[in-house]
Amino acid sequence: MPAGLEISAKGTGGGEPRGGGLWGLAARHPRATVFACIGVAALAGWAYLAAMVAAMVPVMDMDELGPGMVLFNTFNIFAGLPTEARVLLAAICLPEGASTFGMPASELWSAHDMLLVFVMWAAMALAMMLPTAAPVIATFAERARQPGEGTHSLPAGWATLLLALGYLSVWMAYAVVATGAQAALTAAGALTPMMAPVTTVLAGTTLVAAGIYQFTPAKAACLWRCRNPRLFFASHRPRSLAETFRLGVMQGLFCLGCCWALMTVMFAVGIMNVLWIALLGLLMGLEKTFLSDRLPRLVGVFLLLWGGFLLMLATLGHTTLAR
Repeated sequence: MPAGLEISAKGTGGGEPRGGGLWGLAARHPRATVFACIGVAALAGWAYLAAMVAAMVPVMDMDELGPGMVLFNTFNIFAGLPTEARVLLAAICLPEGASTFGMPASELWSAHDMLLVFVMWAAMALAMMLPTAAPVIATFAERARQPGEGTHSLPAGWATLLLALGYLSVWMAYAVVATGAQAALTAAGALTPMMAPVTTVLAGTTLVAAGIYQFTPAKAACLWRCRNPRLFFASHRPRSLAETFRLGVMQGLFCLGCCWALMTVMFAVGIMNVLWIALLGLLMGLEKTFLSDRLPRLVGVFLLLWGGFLLMLATLGHTTLAR
C-alpha cells in the first residue's frame, strides 16, 4: 500500500477525478483549492477587523490602540493635535458607556461584551493563524486523494474540511482563554478600554516572556512539525471521521506550541493594533516557511531587547517618582 492517508476519495475513485464543473475542478487541484478557501476565510477575518477599525476612526484617538496606529488619525479630527488635546477630544467624542462596532461599551463587561471580544479573537485567528496553516492543510488534501483502505468513505474534500475544523478548534479554544485574560486584565485596570496596556510593565514583561520562548526546545519542536507536514501525515493515517478531526487538533496544537507566544504579543502592542496583527501574522508565516532557525532567534532577540528597554524605562520612572 502506498504511503498516504487511509481515506478513500469517494466520487474520485482514489485517482484523478473525472467529475465536471466547479467541484470537479476543485477536486483535480486540491492544493489550489485549499489556498483559495483559506484566502476567503482569512479575508473574512480581516474584513471584521477592518470594520472594527473603521468604526473607531471617526471618534477615537487611534494612537491609543498601540504603536503605529496614530497613522489612522490622518482620517479623523485628531490629526496633528498634541497628546493632551487628543485625550480631551476623545473623552468628549466617546464618553463612558458609548460603544462602536465590535468594542465593549465599558470596563465592566456583560455577556454580550464577552461575546464581542471572543468574536474579535476568532477573527484574529482567521486572519493571522489560518493562512500559516495553508501548506499543512494543502498537503493533507493532496495525500487524501491517494487510494487507501480507510474504514469510511468520506470524500477527500470533506476530510480536508474536517481536518481544518480540528485545527481551528484549537485556536478557538485559545480565543476563549484570551478573552478571559483580556477581561481579567481590563477589570484589574491593566488594559485600557481601547485594549492597550496601561503601563510599560505589562508590555515589557509580555515581550520578554515571548522573546524567551523563541529559544525554547518546545518552540523548536513545534516549529519543526509545522515545517514538515509530509513526514507528519506519512506516519499518521486516520481511519475514521473522529481520527481525521483529531489529526487536525494535533496539528493545531503544534501550531499553538509554535505561535502562542507571538500571538500573545498583542497584549503588549495593543490587541486591536491591526498593523501588528499583520506584522505578527507575516512573521509566523515566514517562520514556518523558511527552514533556518535564524529568523525565530532574531525575533526573540528583538523582543527581549524591546521588552528589556520598556522594563528599564518603568524602573527609571518608578525611581524618579520615589525621589
